[in-house]
Amino acid sequence: MRSTTETRRLTAKGRATRDRIVTAAATLMHDRGVAGTSTEDILEAAQVTSPSQLYHYFGDKKSLVQAVIEYQTEHVLAFQRPLLRLDSIQALEAWRDAIITSQQARGCRGGCPIGSLAAELSDADPQARAQLAAGYTQWEDAIRDGLRSMQERGELEQDADPGQLALALLTALQGGLLMTQTRRDTVALETVLTAMIDRIRCHAVG
Repeated sequence: MRSTTETRRLTAKGRATRDRIVTAAATLMHDRGVAGTSTEDILEAAQVTSPSQLYHYFGDKKSLVQAVIEYQTEHVLAFQRPLLRLDSIQALEAWRDAIITSQQARGCRGGCPIGSLAAELSDADPQARAQLAAGYTQWEDAIRDGLRSMQERGELEQDADPGQLALALLTALQGGLLMTQTRRDTVALETVLTAMIDRIRCHAVG
């Protein structure tokens, strides 16, 4: 995969073509899986006429998959960032509600883009696994920082572990999203997130 510096060196037209390929690949891989998405499918969806253009930007499909992981991680965190100031019980509840509303708007389909890639690639591609784990770490850190702020303000007991609670909350979310995708409803997702928020509430001061 091209480095950020190499990507910046592309012409505006080149960046647009590269971005179009990544977006098309991300959509197809989310819908069909990585194994179920051929380079021909990607070229057609991206309206790129020559395979040489794809290989010019990415070298091979593995490099394109790495770009898709980067794209999906940024896409997910971009949705999450405005809500990830999770420094109060009210903020946690608003975050839960926004996630549930988003899943309902999507017909409870698709699950988590990062989670879907992780399920398919983690055992088969160590480099992809490491990249996906790093994406989860960014997400986990943002949750932890909010809980730590509560603790620093004296709103969360000092013996509470923000890191452990953040990891548990993110793990609950991922499991809840999988159940939502399977069941086609948000009952399990709401149940598990509410249970985790109640667990955090148990550590609240006052």
